[in-house]
Amino acid sequence: MPPDITRRDFLNGTALAIVAGLSPIDLLAAARGGAPYPPAGSGFRGSAPGSFDVAHALRDGRSFDTGGVSFDERYDLIVVGAGISGLAAAWFYRRERPNARILLLEANDDFGGHAQRNEFEVDGRRLIGYGGSEALQSPHSLYSKEALGLLRALGVDIDRFETAFDRALYPGLGLSRGILFKRESFGVDRLVTGDPTRMVADDIPPDRMNARPIAAFVADFPVSDLAKRQLVELYTSKRDPLAGKSRAQKEDALEHTSYRDWITKVWGFEPQVADTFQDRSHDFFASGIDAVPAGWARETGYPGFAGLGLGDGADNAEMDDPYIHHFPDGNASIARLLTRSLVAGVAPGRGMEDIVLAPFDYSRLDSGGALVRLRLKGTAVQVRQHDAQAVDVAYAQDGAMRGARARHVVMACYHSMDPYLLPGLPVAQREALELNVKMPLVYVNVAVRNWRPWVKRGVHEVTNAIGFYSRIKLDYPVSLGDYRCPRSPDEPMLLHLVHVPTVPFTPGVDPRAGLRAARGQLLSTPFERFEQEARDELTRILGAGGFDADRDIAAITVNRWGHGYSGGDNPLYDSPRKGAEPYEIARTRFGNIAFANSDSEWAAYAHAAIDQAHRAVGELLGA
Repeated sequence: MPPDITRRDFLNGTALAIVAGLSPIDLLAAARGGAPYPPAGSGFRGSAPGSFDVAHALRDGRSFDTGGVSFDERYDLIVVGAGISGLAAAWFYRRERPNARILLLEANDDFGGHAQRNEFEVDGRRLIGYGGSEALQSPHSLYSKEALGLLRALGVDIDRFETAFDRALYPGLGLSRGILFKRESFGVDRLVTGDPTRMVADDIPPDRMNARPIAAFVADFPVSDLAKRQLVELYTSKRDPLAGKSRAQKEDALEHTSYRDWITKVWGFEPQVADTFQDRSHDFFASGIDAVPAGWARETGYPGFAGLGLGDGADNAEMDDPYIHHFPDGNASIARLLTRSLVAGVAPGRGMEDIVLAPFDYSRLDSGGALVRLRLKGTAVQVRQHDAQAVDVAYAQDGAMRGARARHVVMACYHSMDPYLLPGLPVAQREALELNVKMPLVYVNVAVRNWRPWVKRGVHEVTNAIGFYSRIKLDYPVSLGDYRCPRSPDEPMLLHLVHVPTVPFTPGVDPRAGLRAARGQLLSTPFERFEQEARDELTRILGAGGFDADRDIAAITVNRWGHGYSGGDNPLYDSPRKGAEPYEIARTRFGNIAFANSDSEWAAYAHAAIDQAHRAVGELLGA
């Protein structure tokens, strides 16, 4: 999209064509003279309008007539879901059976699942960003030999990120992190810079944060003098608020006390103290601190635990590995590497250096006669064991019912959908699958014509204490292959904004109902709200640095994920379970059908998705 054409102008100018059946992405492709190219689409991406209609119809009780569906199309393996786990399952299967015929079915208009890529052209500069799965989390600490082996086979050198990610760029410009306090909650709009709080698995070295001493930092907060004193105490005190309790009792208290209650009830501090942290946890936990156990807060670097005598809670694998293992498009490059290795002729190149700018020909994804075919916009509606040797998969695509049959099937879609797709599942397995109610979240990319206001304001990242976007930041500075990140504040830049819809956590009420309500809230929020809030909060942060939303914003893409993080039990409301974990029951092989996806581990990480793909294929092939 040319930089001088806004999203609204683009849509209005093509309204008649859309009514005629062409989407904005299809129109963009037609203008380019080629197949649709989803990463260049704007407006809503991710859970985009139309991508979940069939799935929601199944959820709401609609039955699809599969009686007349032909299953003459035959494969060795069908994978339902072409995210990282589905693609990895196809890769592992093909490694064992190189001549296998494989079909991947994906409900969305792009492969990668949550690992989505956004592209922009701004003032002649190509910008590439991530719309979902962000990075390889702590690969030196958390990755299995199978996950690392797959990455190596794809040409990924983990150590290459040490030079690709420029950890010195923002610190070298004197930029720090800051907190935005909004007048609706704190009586005044104020940006406070120099935040000394570490992020979980931080990308900024601890000695390059440009942080201020705690007392000086807190002194600028728009809270009462009492709250300021208490905040300093929370950060610095070695007092044990659980003095007299045993280690086991302390650990139990940390599990069953929210971080908000830890501040207000255990420490006895003012609600204003907790308010300054309320939305900080949204990005990592997709929940406010009222729904985050104090133990989790301790493990991820929040203050208030130094005197417990339990050691440094932040001394763990996730905190030790720097958060630098990030392609310019996040883990979309992992999905692209997998797809390029599976689908003949879809893109040139061989390794991680060229994948970022490798042109992908989407018309080659589903070529007749190819050993591996990736079929977009196809939503499974029924997966049924045909006989001991085959499974039938019926799916909806382009308003019609179609079918295919395979020796094996891997379900790599959301686990919450599987009970609707698989007739005859054991009751216990169905219930376990239904327990995985995922957390909604939104990643918004805002393309701006320059980032001089950020330098003038002295920040590269801002936490919103209480607001619409919990995290607002300059893009990660990664240069790889021929792609170069913006280095001068005069260049166009991507801003990354995080929004997490939440409903207040109420003790005693099933929080999974709250997640469903939050998802409904998200899907009813129009694009214009995301645009309005982005303009407003960016202006509050950067207006004093010369930012003008009308002049500086070139484009906005909203990556909406109704089913975002795959979370596990939360000790605030889940009782300890006896026997097998629900995700272990949920992923039990069912005939010739195995289960993958990070949902199979209740862990929203790329390595979990890969590990579960490896396990699922191993079950099917008897490895």
